[in-house]
Amino acid sequence: MRAVPLDRYLTFGSIAVLGLVADLATKHWAFSTAGMPGGPTRWLWQDVVGLQTSLNEGALFGLGQGFVTVFALLAAVALVAVLAWLFVAGAARDRLLNIALACVTAGILGNLYDRLGMPGLTWNYVNELHKIGEPVHAVRDWILVMIGPWHWPNFNIADSLLVCGAILLCWHALRYAPEPSEAEKPAAE
Repeated sequence: MRAVPLDRYLTFGSIAVLGLVADLATKHWAFSTAGMPGGPTRWLWQDVVGLQTSLNEGALFGLGQGFVTVFALLAAVALVAVLAWLFVAGAARDRLLNIALACVTAGILGNLYDRLGMPGLTWNYVNELHKIGEPVHAVRDWILVMIGPWHWPNFNIADSLLVCGAILLCWHALRYAPEPSEAEKPAAE
């Protein structure tokens, strides 16, 4: 097996670290500016794009509310799988896969940081899952997008990096499909 070139480690690390820092810095800024959920929306583009904080204890589109531990464990497993695929199995030799999975890694780490309760937030409202003053183990979302009456669920930079990484992975799968081996090729008639 060929070694993974050093520049792939540097590319991966740079994108992953810069993505993580951008995510955590913007979450900190948004929650410092707008406060915990329940405050007014601060419109950057009136009724289209705004700053509105929310806390998501679930996954994509808020599915699975309350399964924070499960999602944190899945994120840790995904992180190990990505690193093993890239640097043990050697997928990092492919530049596009390396970039795509660096984006995915930054997104995983940004949201995992929140799920582990690292920001030190406490709940400011009560529902069936928590009480006021309990530690928050939820993803901090803050980007609001509305088009007319259509309201996209709030998201953050980590979510955007995950989506960009997934799009790049799909593009890679479609554009760079491996050539069939001789055994897999249909016989000529």
